[in-house]
Amino acid sequence: CIRDRSTGDIVGDISEKDMRRIQIRETILSHFEKEEKLFDKGIKCLSLFFIDEVAKYRQYDENGDEVLGEYGKMFEQEYINVLNEYVTLLDTPYQRYLKSTCSDVEEVHKGYFSIDKKGHAIDSKVKRGSEFSDDISAYDLILKNKERLLSFDEPTRFIFSHSAQREGWDLSLIHISEPTRLRRIS
Repeated sequence: CIRDRSTGDIVGDISEKDMRRIQIRETILSHFEKEEKLFDKGIKCLSLFFIDEVAKYRQYDENGDEVLGEYGKMFEQEYINVLNEYVTLLDTPYQRYLKSTCSDVEEVHKGYFSIDKKGHAIDSKVKRGSEFSDDISAYDLILKNKERLLSFDEPTRFIFSHSAQREGWDLSLIHISEPTRLRRIS
């Protein structure tokens, strides 16, 4: 399958998994393009993925330790590929930033989800009659440490979340990728 970048159309047969991989890769590419333009202005770019299920980003092994789910693995594979395309031998401030702060793939993405009594991330729920999620701890972490999150010293640049937006989110500098269906053309 091939994606026409000018129209966003997918040509040929494609699976749901392939569509998600394309969305993740295109978000990473778009992020790098926007980030490079904003870097010299002192503006950090963040990309936010709203996903359909926490387990697709984060899972737990038999010992209760966190392991990457399908989307987390895809993200890391695609991020490394895009990073390798972007890193050059030039000695610019942006290139130094990529090489020093952004080269550890495990550090550039985080998942913010509701937590169960065992401390495991779970799918959050929107309470009936409310537009707000019960995913308070995740949003508090982002909101209370906003200065750190927006600092170039903090490597987090991509955020995965299961929830809908809550008040307090300023999305003007965030690229959002939601799990929407890509159009397919035969």
